[in-house]
Parts: sequence; C-alpha cells; structure tokens
Amino acid sequence: MGLVLFEVAQSAFVGVMNQQRLPRSIARHLMHTQREVMPVKGFHRHLPALVSLILLTVLAGCSTQRNQAPAPEPAVVRSEIVRLLPASVADRQGWAQDIQTAFEAQKIDPSVENLCSVVAVTEQESNFQVDPAVPGMGKIAQDEIDRRASKAHIPNLLVRSALDIRSSTGKTYSERLSAARTEKDLSAIFDDFIGMVPLGWTLFGNFNPVHTAGPMQVSIEFAERQARGYPYPVEGSIRHEVFSRRGGLYFGIAHLLGYPVSYDKPLYRFADFNAGWYASRNAAFQSALARVSGKRLALDGDLISYGFGPALGQTELAVRSLYPRLDMRNTTIRSQLEKGETLAFEETELYQRVFDMADQAAGKPLPRAILPGIVLESPKITRKLTTAWFAQRVEERRVRCMARASGSLR
Repeated sequence: MGLVLFEVAQSAFVGVMNQQRLPRSIARHLMHTQREVMPVKGFHRHLPALVSLILLTVLAGCSTQRNQAPAPEPAVVRSEIVRLLPASVADRQGWAQDIQTAFEAQKIDPSVENLCSVVAVTEQESNFQVDPAVPGMGKIAQDEIDRRASKAHIPNLLVRSALDIRSSTGKTYSERLSAARTEKDLSAIFDDFIGMVPLGWTLFGNFNPVHTAGPMQVSIEFAERQARGYPYPVEGSIRHEVFSRRGGLYFGIAHLLGYPVSYDKPLYRFADFNAGWYASRNAAFQSALARVSGKRLALDGDLISYGFGPALGQTELAVRSLYPRLDMRNTTIRSQLEKGETLAFEETELYQRVFDMADQAAGKPLPRAILPGIVLESPKITRKLTTAWFAQRVEERRVRCMARASGSLR
C-alpha cells in the first residue's frame, strides 16, 4: 500500500514539475519532501510527509491552472481600451481597434498594466496624433541638408540650385521644405529628392534622415527588422506603414512590450523604449562593474562598442581590467557582453560574477535595473532632457491611466 501511494505521489509530482512553472519555494519543498518519502519499512512514519507532498502537488497544479485563464474577448479588450484613453482622444474606437489588433497579433497579454503602458507612451510621444507636427520642421530639414553638403564638400550654391528644381508635386524642393510640418512631410520630400535629383543621391544615397515616426515615435529601422508577422497589407513600404496609426502602434507596441524582461517596474520598460532594449538592466550592470573595477563608466546601457576600428568600449575595457578576479578570456568576455541585447545576458557567468563581487563590496544586493544616464539629443529637442525624465513622465501618465481602469481586465 505504501509503495502504491508513493508511486502515485511521485508520478503526480514529476508531472507537475515538468509541465508547470512552480514558485521556487514550493518546488524546493516538493523536492525535499520527495527525497524524504521512501517506500521502506515503517512507511507509516513518513505518511504526514507523503500527504504534504500530494496536497502541495495538487494545489500547485490547481494554482497554475487558475493562472491559465482564457484570453479576454477582443470586444472586451477594445471596450477597456476606450475607457483607458484620455478624454481628449478623437476616434476612440479606431485607436482601440488598432491597439487591440497589435496585442492579438503579437500574442501580448492585454492586461490593464500593459494597455496603460501603451496609452502612456503614446500620450507622451504624440498626444495621440498619428503624424504629430514638429515646430521648425522646415529649418531642421534645411540644417540637415547643409550639414551633409558641408561634409561632402558640396558648394552651398550648388545645393541651393538643386533645391530650386521643381519636384514631382510642381513645387520646388525649397518650397516644400519650408511648408513641411510633420516627419511624414519631410520623409516624403527626401524620398522624392533622392530619387529625382542627382545631387540628392550624392547627399543622401538611400538614407532618409527621418528615423522615428508615428504616434509612438518608434524607430523606422526597428520596424523594418520586425516586419515579419505584420498583420496588415503593406502599402508602399514598412517606412510608410510606420507613419500610419495602425503601423505606428503595431511597431511601437512591439518595441515597448515585445521582449521578455525581469523588471519589477514598468518604469524600466519606458526607459528601454527611449534608450533601447535592456538599457535599464545593462546600466545597472555598468554601475556594478564601475564599483568593482574602480573605472568611471557612462551608465548608458551600451555594453560594447559597435563603431568602426579596433577600439574597445569603456565597459569592455573595465571588464578586462578584472581579469585576475574573473579569469575569463577576452573572447569569452566579448561573446557574453554581446548577449547584452537579450534576456540571456542575465544567465551568463560574467553578469553573475560581476554582481556577486559588487553585492559583496556593497554589503547588500544592488539593483538589477536603474534608469540609464542618457541626455537626449535631437534637432527636435530644444531643452535638456534625459531618458530618466522621459521614463518618469510616462510612468506618471501610466498611473493616471490605471486610475481610469474598470477592473474588468485586471
């Protein structure tokens, strides 16, 4: 009888452990209990432990099943999004439809926290304008042309002559630049200029200086890399899609929520949205590394230098300076730092040993995520702003959004 009960309990235990993700505390207890319960003489002495094993296994399985609730119906998600949007947003149903479609297509959990994160970023970046106007856009464009002309040693007179050519719209390029109000306007002008005017190719090649677009101001380069699985027919190009509401939201949501993190606060995702995936986690690693190496490092989240030439980044040099303590080859250091754009970096020997040393030096566990210390630079920015400022502003908006939630998707 004891052997039968033991085998039943062990089978249930193995099934749950293999198929379910148990909290570590429960898993450790189950493993310990399993080792203690053995089918030997005096089995009755182990009966309480066996009962504990069975109960914990069943409870763990039930708990996990409760967590696997079916996804809410699309109509329910859209209704909640409409409620979460700021009162000033027009075409609320249209915004809700595009956000819900992006979540469904990318299989992202439409929790209130996730929805409010998207609402907060969109409000911060564009105030729910599909193609937001940028003050002084014409001058920004002209300055970019002049800068590139100077770099290419092209006389200013030649540039002005090229801009006075009539474009495909019947207006000169100079006239169109002066009238430009949005990034979409500017992108269209440069595409036309590059394709129609020989000097345009000399100045820009196939490079369009508009890097971000749409209501979430997502990187066009990021969108082009993430185009697989895009749920809509592409009209013209992915670049053009990013300027639309549906495309801008789809790729913006992918950039904000489409990667796994171990953060305990949405704040760090907002910083990553501005500075790049895992920038907050990597900045914390740089802070720990600075503590143990004695090197002064920029906490920018960039673990390696991708520039031309053999020069190494300051973070990589700081790690190499720890060779006597790490005993890791330079090639190993480099390969593990290159995982800094993935969650897997946290499982590397380098990450864990640097934090072990830093925690010991500090006498306490150091944070595994901090806001990167990056000053934002762009022709569109007219005052000193930082990634931390951006993340905190978005967090304030997320909190206000959460207050509007009905509770149906919590």
